[in-house]
Amino acid sequence: MIETIVVSLAISLAFTIVLEVGFYIVVSRVRHKSMRWGTRRTGESAGSLVYQKTNFDKKDLFLVVMVNILTNPVVVMTYWLSVLYFDISYVIIIVPLEIFAVFTEGFIFKKHGRYLKHPYVFSVCINAFSFGTGLVLQYFNIF
Repeated sequence: MIETIVVSLAISLAFTIVLEVGFYIVVSRVRHKSMRWGTRRTGESAGSLVYQKTNFDKKDLFLVVMVNILTNPVVVMTYWLSVLYFDISYVIIIVPLEIFAVFTEGFIFKKHGRYLKHPYVFSVCINAFSFGTGLVLQYFNIF
């Protein structure tokens, strides 16, 4: 039983980090590309503005990883303990836990993020993306 919970924690954390870091990288690249077109400096070609070596802030990327290490195990462990000891609906358990994760992550992104203009919206988006992907994978019995 404990082994199952530990494996579930590890898989959930790894899965969430991969998805949310990937989401951050894609969103930050799109944001940087759209910002660069209007801020072209003298002597720079359009190609150098679009294809930069790094298009995202490493501190914000690290923050996304650390926030997930903080919130994901709490949410997953609380979910497992609730399922084990209480006979209540899945929705009643998961909705408050996801709201907790969104507000906690949004608060940390707002306080420590460098280039996250709308930290709570970003938190909702990354959590919805990873949670939705998890639901799709469970529906097709992949995960």
